[in-house]
Amino acid sequence: MKDLSHDCPILHVDMDAFFASVAIRDRPELADVPVIVGGGHRGVVLAANYPARRYGIHSALPMTRARRMCPEAVVLSPDYADFEGVSSSVMEIFRQVTPLVEAVSMDEAFLDVSGSTRRLGSPLQIAEHIRARVADEQRVTCSVGLAGSVSVAKLASRRAKPDGVVVVPPRQVTQFLHPLDVGELYGVGEKTRDQLHRLGLRTVGDVAHTPLATLQRGIGAAAGTQIHHLAWGTDRRTLTPRRVTQDPDKSMGADETFGRDTDDRAVVLRELLRLATKVTGRMRTAGVAGRTVTLKVRFADFTTITRSRTLTDATDGTSEVHATAAGLYDALGLQRARIRLVGVRVEGLVPREQVQRQLVLGARERGWDEVDRASDAAALRFGGGAVRRATLLIGDRP
Repeated sequence: MKDLSHDCPILHVDMDAFFASVAIRDRPELADVPVIVGGGHRGVVLAANYPARRYGIHSALPMTRARRMCPEAVVLSPDYADFEGVSSSVMEIFRQVTPLVEAVSMDEAFLDVSGSTRRLGSPLQIAEHIRARVADEQRVTCSVGLAGSVSVAKLASRRAKPDGVVVVPPRQVTQFLHPLDVGELYGVGEKTRDQLHRLGLRTVGDVAHTPLATLQRGIGAAAGTQIHHLAWGTDRRTLTPRRVTQDPDKSMGADETFGRDTDDRAVVLRELLRLATKVTGRMRTAGVAGRTVTLKVRFADFTTITRSRTLTDATDGTSEVHATAAGLYDALGLQRARIRLVGVRVEGLVPREQVQRQLVLGARERGWDEVDRASDAAALRFGGGAVRRATLLIGDRP
């Protein structure tokens, strides 16, 4: 397939049924079952997976109505900490690709990858790289739209769902846009759509071929100008880097499900080292450090426990985070318990430059801190996995 993405540096990455996907990612038996994420009998639907959506269930629908529409649906309570952790990790993947990330919500963002093509390949190759990393590290899927402008990239990602990629090169923009209903344009709400329909303008092509002055008289000067640009795909082409939240207590984490449940301490500790390496690598890339290390353990019966320890000083060191996680695991006193999943999370993140560590008398001039940064430099130049701890060379990945 020919790569037509070279003039499409704007990516819109949208997670597929995000809240439902996160809720069931450790429940493979629910993959093809209608699942609703929501609160209480009188609450509303937060999210529904794709099998549930086939019944017409969608977010904000009353739970009582959703249950009537699909009585066999499995209802799960939302785990907001889990959602935030996955969202944070996914956004960090984006920021390792490009600093130009404009987050729209917890589960979607625009990326400008024009400055990343020499390092990572064409925009399409970058999109596939992002999708593969999200699936591998977080075990959820995303869809990506590629175009030359923000609104077209957004519409392309809708067409890509679920778990796909759609590229709309500049010369194909009108062919892609003009058959659509005007209500599909990014940023056009029901009120504006109804106004345009009353004017006899039903498709994007109708709007595109209406004189600008007529549009401005019909729906207002500012709205008319904006709709005109949207109809031709000539809207905003630059991004403003933005995070969904500036919460100083944000965290970064990762977890892994073993291919087979295990009670082997060596296997568990090796996986904790792999996860600590992954998490602290992201932290150093983001320029942050954290004081609280959290261990997550899920047993074969899906019972899940977490244990945390707060350090004296904030750290981004792999060895320190791994040692803390390993200590938390050993403190559980597990012997023959079969373990399905382990996770490592570092919380209470602060900018790295704000951290002042107490010097230890007699300590080596250089230590693991320098090892971590040398490994990061090697990975940046030669790719992830170029340098690994010897322990991680033993055995297969879970």
